[in-house]
Amino acid sequence: MVEGSSIKVTINFNDPDLSPEDQEIEVQKLLKQLKELDELESVERILDPNPPEGNKALGGFLMGMLTTEVNPANVRNLIGFLGDRLSGKAIEMEVEANGKKLKVKASSQAELMAAIEAAQKFVTM
Repeated sequence: MVEGSSIKVTINFNDPDLSPEDQEIEVQKLLKQLKELDELESVERILDPNPPEGNKALGGFLMGMLTTEVNPANVRNLIGFLGDRLSGKAIEMEVEANGKKLKVKASSQAELMAAIEAAQKFVTM
């Protein structure tokens, strides 16, 4: 891995049992928690590239999604933090480092742990 290059992590709450409003609540809670971490370079919602026609706002956000960037030295802390906060939640997580992407899905504690392990291995390659 090239030192100094940022690692991008995108999280999508995709639990079919949650309404879009509940997914949004989960994103807002996680966003607030992530913004309190000093280790992150950025954390933000993802703008909708195709907002509904007639939308007067400058753009809406994609429901249930957020993205963060972290430097390689702090990625293990972020992944551990996410493991603690996302346990038992159905998510998709995409990790992008050095121009490569890893996309994992988890809907149980065991799947989340496997996804986190895969992400940790991916970023240390």
